[in-house]
Amino acid sequence: MIRVLLVDDQPLVRAGVRSLLERDEGVEVVGESGDGRAALADIARLRPDVVLLDLQMPSVDGLAVLRELERRRVDTSTDRRADTGRHVDTRVVVLTTFGEDDNVFSALRLGASGFLLKDAEPRALREAVRTVARGEALLSPGVTRRVIERLCDTTVAPEASARLDVLTDREREVLALVGRGMSNQEIGARLHLSPATARTHVGRVLSKLGARDRVGLVVIAYESGLVRPGGGD
Repeated sequence: MIRVLLVDDQPLVRAGVRSLLERDEGVEVVGESGDGRAALADIARLRPDVVLLDLQMPSVDGLAVLRELERRRVDTSTDRRADTGRHVDTRVVVLTTFGEDDNVFSALRLGASGFLLKDAEPRALREAVRTVARGEALLSPGVTRRVIERLCDTTVAPEASARLDVLTDREREVLALVGRGMSNQEIGARLHLSPATARTHVGRVLSKLGARDRVGLVVIAYESGLVRPGGGD
């Protein structure tokens, strides 16, 4: 059973999302939060698998929630004994009415596993929850890449590029293809590897760069200049 927490300051939105999700027998909505401060407390108390998070909220907004969750994640990874009040496998999907808003890119930088527009089809919402609960990033259908291409600063900071020094040449190739939105199967075909070997390479890149998921790798690929906005495959 996938445990979901809804975070939105509009009760009608929460009620609508709850109704859609509860049609899936494999999903349980374990709570609702009306603002970011309540969300942080509810995440610590309920430890959901997936959080559906609105960005535009009064008092403590969605970005502030993500910053605090990232801090807790770092604290947990630094000290395994620490109870930071966050289920380490909690994934966040941002719900927004703005398809290409600066806040969406900031959310991806802060560790969100992807985002959905609030007018998405019900089926897309349920599939998004299942996708991120499996530990996969919500990159379909190329929307995240378009947001990053639109909003990523094209000036590459030296420290962002230097971050890739820990990677082998092959791992850089893999990262570039992840940045272009390719699946493991597509990466394998491009590099003449099996999907399993491509998956292994992606896992190593995730570990070396300290990224949570493929969305994090896409952000790093653009910020480091390995992939350029508008660049071809």
